Amino acid sequence: MKLFRCPRLAATIAIFPAPAEAMRYLALLFKIVLFIFLLGFAVKNSDVVTLRYFFGYEWQSPLALVILVSFAVGLLIGLLACSWRLLRNHRELRQLRRFSSDLSSKHSTPE
Repeated sequence: MKLFRCPRLAATIAIFPAPAEAMRYLALLFKIVLFIFLLGFAVKNSDVVTLRYFFGYEWQSPLALVILVSFAVGLLIGLLACSWRLLRNHRELRQLRRFSSDLSSKHSTPE
């Protein structure tokens, strides 16, 4: 918000930012709040946990790191699953556009 002093009216007028600029500020505020929340979560869950795998393998790390890695792996698996469907839909859309352009070129005869 910017303040504009209007001498003719002897008043100060508040000029609000454009919606895109306001959304940038809102996104920045959201990111800051999320960062503070996750930082607090990491501080509260700093206890060391042990993950035991097959054949006697073990991994010791803070609980927050284990949760973060689990979330990241799940996110990657979800993105890979969605990307397969998106690629298939993109290929089908390309074929339909090609088919549509072929039909329109057949039906448009010069007179």
